[in-house]
Amino acid sequence: MTGSSPFRPSVFIVPLLLLAAAAGARTAPDSAAVTCSFCNPTFLGGVERNFYGNLAPDSLSLRWKRYLGSGVTNISSRKGDRVWSGSGWTGQPLLYRENGRLMLLIGAFDYHLKKIDADSGRVVWEYAFDDVIKGTGTLWHNPGADSGGHSLTVLQGSRRGYGNNLYTPVVPSFRSISCDSGAPLWQLDVWRTDSYSRDMDGSPVIINDTAYAGLENGMFISFDPDPAAAALRDGLLQPKIHQTLPLYEQADIAAHGGNLVTESSPCLLGRRLYITAGSGRVYGYSLDSRTIDWEFFIGSDMDGSPVVTEDSCILVPVEKQYIDGHGGLFKLDPSRDAGDCVEWYFPVGDRAFASWQGGLIGSACVNHQTKMVGYPSLAACAGIDGYLYVLHLNDPDRTSPVKGPNLQHTYAVPRLAAKYYIGPSISTPIMVGNKLIAAGYGGIYLFTYDTAGNLTLVDHVAGVAVESTPVCHDRRLYIGCRDGYLYCYGNE
Repeated sequence: MTGSSPFRPSVFIVPLLLLAAAAGARTAPDSAAVTCSFCNPTFLGGVERNFYGNLAPDSLSLRWKRYLGSGVTNISSRKGDRVWSGSGWTGQPLLYRENGRLMLLIGAFDYHLKKIDADSGRVVWEYAFDDVIKGTGTLWHNPGADSGGHSLTVLQGSRRGYGNNLYTPVVPSFRSISCDSGAPLWQLDVWRTDSYSRDMDGSPVIINDTAYAGLENGMFISFDPDPAAAALRDGLLQPKIHQTLPLYEQADIAAHGGNLVTESSPCLLGRRLYITAGSGRVYGYSLDSRTIDWEFFIGSDMDGSPVVTEDSCILVPVEKQYIDGHGGLFKLDPSRDAGDCVEWYFPVGDRAFASWQGGLIGSACVNHQTKMVGYPSLAACAGIDGYLYVLHLNDPDRTSPVKGPNLQHTYAVPRLAAKYYIGPSISTPIMVGNKLIAAGYGGIYLFTYDTAGNLTLVDHVAGVAVESTPVCHDRRLYIGCRDGYLYCYGNE
């Protein structure tokens, strides 16, 4: 970036911090043939899940599009098969530079993880999973890799495998792939539990040489991502598992049936990882004691990932399911006991759409990583009710409290900066500088916002349905859609 900039200095150091978090403290061997740097190494940019790119585009001018394909997947024994096209939830492209060229990785509904040249849209390689891919992977630089390659790997999940079921002996729906060649390095069997899923949608967090992830079988695992530590189990080369912990209680089985699915990605705040679970609980995992030592019970299904705010709190999205009240967004301060941790709650409207009844499916976004001087601290979320909400993060209204999801407690409510109808959405909006990009079943929207948080619509792409989360880099926007295509919009 040249010339003067209104951005705070943190925008320049964030990518370096993300690289250190993903790669660990060790360095690559001098003989490594490929040089890489990370732009978006995991879902929502890093271990705090709150960085979405360095520069957003000025318009949604189409630069290129690439057909991702379609695939058949089984929804359930009752609903049968469906053909899905393009990319889905969460579906955010990963971005990194390889020998100076920007590359992206995206999982598609045609079963393939694709490496694509971000400048031209050319597919470099494809790797086939056994089912459609919905989630976002995580990049890891392996400092122990030899000069033959595989120093940069991606940890990616998929649905359980077309033709597989809960009773299939081995379901390798979580894998490590070489970013250099597209070769598989290990495969993890997501084993059967009380949950009715054996998929993998979440994005792992990697700290030094240990990875942490929630699986859709309802388990939280820590493991070694290094293929050199993998061993043969059940006919597959599988990673070394350090620890497994359930993200549900016995009471949740009766309350939720088999819907104990963990689809979210953990975030790091201090010395704890926080993750939302389909059991209706937010868990805090201590890196020091290697135990779950913090828990906040909500009761609803929760799919979106927790996001770290500038004042060391987390934003937790709540779906409208298994609760009497409205879904919405919590701001929690996990430095306090669970009984006193709620900073505020923002309820959103109920609406029956597809299989949802309302609330938030995607995550919230925050603006502090690239906040411009003089602008307020904001969060944004998009609901099943069709509205994009922009909220002031701090100084909530405590004079007119709102009821929580279970109607048992009342909480302060954040001040609403803006509200805009975009149609039902499960995508996560992103904020970069003074721009906000939101997408959903009503298309893609590019806004600017002012120092009061008011929105101005700059551009809109209609006629496309979006479930995936976009990402920005150098005034380009990359986003997958349900029409079968990956799009690149923005400046030349």
